Amino acid sequence: MPPTLASLVQHTALKLRVRAAADRLDTPVRWAHASELADPVPYMDGGELLLVTAANLDAENPEEMRRYVRRLTAAGVAGLGFAVGVVHEAVPTALVDAAEEAGMPLLEVPRPTPFIAISKAVSAAIAADQYRAVTAGFEAQRELTRAALTAEGPAPLLGRLAAHVDGWAALYDTSGAVVAAAPEWAARRAARLTPDVARLRERPAPASAVVGSAEDRVELQTLGTGRRARGALAVGTGAALGTAERYAVNSAVALLTLTTARSRALHSAEQRLGAAVLRMLLSGEPDHARAVAGDLYGGLFDAPFRLLIAEPAAGPATAAAGAAAGAGPAVAEVLAEALDTAAIRAGEPLLAVPDGDRLVVLAVDGGAAVAACAAYAEAQDVRPARDKGAEGARVVVGLSAPAGPIAVSAAYKQAEQALSVARRRGRALVEHEELAAGSVLPLLADDAVRAFADGMLRALREHDAKGRGDLVASLRAWLSRHGQWDAAAADLGVHRHTLRYRMRRVEEILGRSLDDPDARMELWLALKATASPAADT
Repeated sequence: MPPTLASLVQHTALKLRVRAAADRLDTPVRWAHASELADPVPYMDGGELLLVTAANLDAENPEEMRRYVRRLTAAGVAGLGFAVGVVHEAVPTALVDAAEEAGMPLLEVPRPTPFIAISKAVSAAIAADQYRAVTAGFEAQRELTRAALTAEGPAPLLGRLAAHVDGWAALYDTSGAVVAAAPEWAARRAARLTPDVARLRERPAPASAVVGSAEDRVELQTLGTGRRARGALAVGTGAALGTAERYAVNSAVALLTLTTARSRALHSAEQRLGAAVLRMLLSGEPDHARAVAGDLYGGLFDAPFRLLIAEPAAGPATAAAGAAAGAGPAVAEVLAEALDTAAIRAGEPLLAVPDGDRLVVLAVDGGAAVAACAAYAEAQDVRPARDKGAEGARVVVGLSAPAGPIAVSAAYKQAEQALSVARRRGRALVEHEELAAGSVLPLLADDAVRAFADGMLRALREHDAKGRGDLVASLRAWLSRHGQWDAAAADLGVHRHTLRYRMRRVEEILGRSLDDPDARMELWLALKATASPAADT
């Protein structure tokens, strides 16, 4: 703590006596300065103990003393020391009353105590306080370094930091999610600052900001040495940080930045290993892949997993142009970070391999990473249309059915098929199981198929439009009843001979035989792809 007026009064060698505002002695003193100017305010910086003898003051004039003390108070002067036995034998009553009225601490300095002794005492106390702060800062640095070297992640470091600043601390990952917090209750408080962290990450690193209220002051600082932040640190305290606390925070930022850089290097090495493992799996060598994966990815092969392929919705060329223009991180990076965060929190293995603009991932079936991918895609599907072309943010994802190590090649083909359908349907994510278990008709819902169907049925629709029969409706009923004349005629409410006549007209108009199974199949798909039954009646 810096020296206060109280600590100076308690200094036995100075023998100072309190004459006014005794309840304000806890005021910190930043310096001690002697001045005999009638108006020393222009030379004050705030926080000083002003030492005077009143050689140039009308110290017996109450109004003059009120104005003098009010100016000192407004300038932030911490207190006034009045030397007796020099110009005045006692502290003038007018000054005492003015100081008491303004709440300005007034100390009587006895004749044997020179001003220089007070200045030295203040200077020595400030130096001692700074030494304590530096010493505490170095001790904090040592403790934080030991905590950072543990294998328990960032939690021990955050715990020590929170203790040193007498507050709380939280770490955010590159996506803005809270990775760890200390104490545990701080995770909820930190989560409410996610929008502030997002705004901070938009600025070039390193960047910092102060948010919150006077009762809960929070400092945010980005982590990383590159242009793009690799995370952020939040430190919440009840007041502004002191010197020792600032040392601790700066040390934590440096250690977390080093940890982040080391993690990025390890992550890059893991990605190279993951790419090798994926190539082995795709080549049908699961045993070799398991041996190479070891403990890093080996657990992924012990249960069913999903293979997903993600790529920019705008296409590689557009995504590359956006990245070149500084539009933001690539799709592979953004999605990989989201999946990696989810997997780490759940303690799941995850194999994510960037492949150009694509991202190929093996994730535990039913696990947190697959759920995070689905949530990421769902969030894009509900975004307003005007936002769906945002730079590199839109993705399409194809997700395979559950598979094992010996079926990765098949799972890759399934994911690619699902990806193709997702792009054609304009959806962010399609699972292969939808294609295998659902109807084939959605797969044909594109412009080329509709054009083919319209062309095949056009002559029949034109015939019906002229009021010459219900050939399209009759064809639909007959096909739906698998060519059973009585059942189809009953559905239409006509005699079976009438239906037979209509089917002969269909054959004549189309030039196709309804005995041909290919013709029946194409006509049925054309009917399903172009219109509802209500539209044909």
